[in-house]
Amino acid sequence: MLLLQKEFPSLKSYVLPSYNIKYTNKGKNLRIKLFLNIPSVISAVIKERKIVNLLIEKEGLVGIISDNRFGVVSNKIPSVYITHQLQVLSGLTTFITSKTHQKIMKQFDECWVPDIEEEPDFSGKLGHLNKLNMNVKYLGLLSRFKNKNTAIKYDLLVLLSGPEPQRTLLETKLLLELKSYKGNVLFVRGTLLNSTKITKPYNFKIINYLLSEELEEVINQSELVLARSGYSTIMDLAVLGKKAFFIPTPGQFEQEYLANILSRKLIAPYATQEEFTIEHLNNLDKFSGFEVYKTDFNLDFFKLFEGK
Repeated sequence: MLLLQKEFPSLKSYVLPSYNIKYTNKGKNLRIKLFLNIPSVISAVIKERKIVNLLIEKEGLVGIISDNRFGVVSNKIPSVYITHQLQVLSGLTTFITSKTHQKIMKQFDECWVPDIEEEPDFSGKLGHLNKLNMNVKYLGLLSRFKNKNTAIKYDLLVLLSGPEPQRTLLETKLLLELKSYKGNVLFVRGTLLNSTKITKPYNFKIINYLLSEELEEVINQSELVLARSGYSTIMDLAVLGKKAFFIPTPGQFEQEYLANILSRKLIAPYATQEEFTIEHLNNLDKFSGFEVYKTDFNLDFFKLFEGK
């Protein structure tokens, strides 16, 4: 929320109830932890439905676009749900989690999927179903960035992101593993906290976070990007046509799946957080990196909200 307020300081913002999802130190325990969070999620959904109804009256809203917020929906105005997870991977419980999510999506007038409908798609079976009984539209790739022909300044860009404690665990591991890396490294920690002092090699530049324009610039200036295999990151790197190495968040089946399909397509390699070593960065030759894909958002999608 703080980062969005920094990105868009002139826009009015409201804080919705947190789902209070807690993550674990060990990925294998994540599914149990998420199951225990269900009552908290249900409580937050009930509260956000009430808030949305109040905002419709207060702000005169004519439409809703919900980015994976289950309760940000109304039968008073057109409501759209954005997700790339028509199927939600959760191991042995995938059928249950997918059907539950699809039931939530059906409460909305339309479901917008940020991906290409046909090949080459990037969400795989997450964003594509053989049988659809809901109003699904494909947006193409979405990214705030643009590809620029820029001179390379950094041999390696490390982009940390995601929930704690896994963000810190990966940061600690990478600072240790990459201390013998010989090229220029820009290490973006992905945190708004400024208090932590980090001992770094001479060839490292460490930044806590970057806003969109700065981040666009440094990604364009980087030869290789090391990051989590989150879907938004994948779309950004595809639009910018970058070479990448991915480390999925432990226990997040979605990120593990996305990293795996990109590896099988010989676009980008990956390693688990536990197994990663600096030697993995020496085996990039057979991977092509992303081609440059254009974002081509069709404004006709917004006709749903006209005259409402």
